[in-house]
Amino acid sequence: MAENIKNQNLEDDEMFVTLDLDDGSQVECEILTIFEVNKQDYIALLPLVEEGDDEEGEVFLYRYIETEDSEPTLANIEDDDEYEAVADAFDEWLDEQEFEELEDEE
Repeated sequence: MAENIKNQNLEDDEMFVTLDLDDGSQVECEILTIFEVNKQDYIALLPLVEEGDDEEGEVFLYRYIETEDSEPTLANIEDDDEYEAVADAFDEWLDEQEFEELEDEE
């Protein structure tokens, strides 16, 4: 579990976290969603650069685990098949979001 959520901030209904990476650097990310695949929770994070812009549309996917103390922890997805299932579920979530936006415009 190399990456940990350092802090969370609630701003205009958007959640942000700071990740501590293995190399000692930190990345500010927006939480896009937390979702379940095969009875395991996962989180999708959008890394941000200065002024809240995203870095080239890149999204980080991690296992999302809450400890007994309700502390959120992230774990890398090591298995290719697991990652593929999680990426597919996230893509479906994105498609649903785009469909809802289209419905709202009508």
